[in-house]
Amino acid sequence: MAALPVILPHWPGLPANVGARSTTRAGGVSLAPYDDGQGGGGLNLGVHVADIDAHVAQNRARLAAMLPAQPAWLNQVHGVAVVDAASLAGRVPDADASVASTPGAVCLVMTADCLPVLFSSSDGQVVGAAHAGWRGLAAGVLQRTVQTMRERGATDILAWLGPAIGPRQFEVGQDVLQAFLDGAQGGAERQAFEAAFMAIAGKPGKYLADIYALGRLMLAREGVTQVAGGEHCTVSEPARFYSYRRDGVTGRQASLIWRK
Repeated sequence: MAALPVILPHWPGLPANVGARSTTRAGGVSLAPYDDGQGGGGLNLGVHVADIDAHVAQNRARLAAMLPAQPAWLNQVHGVAVVDAASLAGRVPDADASVASTPGAVCLVMTADCLPVLFSSSDGQVVGAAHAGWRGLAAGVLQRTVQTMRERGATDILAWLGPAIGPRQFEVGQDVLQAFLDGAQGGAERQAFEAAFMAIAGKPGKYLADIYALGRLMLAREGVTQVAGGEHCTVSEPARFYSYRRDGVTGRQASLIWRK
């Protein structure tokens, strides 16, 4: 079987003993609308999107074949719960992030427009992955992940922003803007949040939100400023990524990280 077409993060400073990947929609066996967008099988990894169970199982097996262990699958609920990837023993908890300090334990989050964030301590001893839609971002899932890593001994922490909906595609309402303004910690942060939302001409109360900028702002709260990534748009790259905003019924790609 050919190697899966994955994204290897351009992540300056990532320790050599840390592995990190993002999958695309290509390289699997799923049929339309979960295919690869180009007439081939898709690598849908989500069991909750009405794809054929056997196809998802084959896709997950293909992914597992390139990893040191089965990844820590999560039932993502747009919350802030963080779990230990090495402790699940096959359980699939309601959580939106995992961390690991055990070599070989694989942290994984699935997305189809939401922001996946991978983390590593600068010494490569602690890693993590978080799923951050706007609700999770506003609620603090990134901060909770960083705090949990620090409880494991991480000091300097690096982050990488994986493929998500781009700033020209993420149309939101006043409620989303207000959620961030209500949680702003001071006037400077409030201004920074406002700058991440661009009003749409002719659509009162509608904005284009920059989820990458919002992610960086939330990471800065915890002193995480060495942040790479943020160059993709899942909506605008249909041949490469699944996108719920674009297609409605669609698959899920994954971003994952482990300590070697």
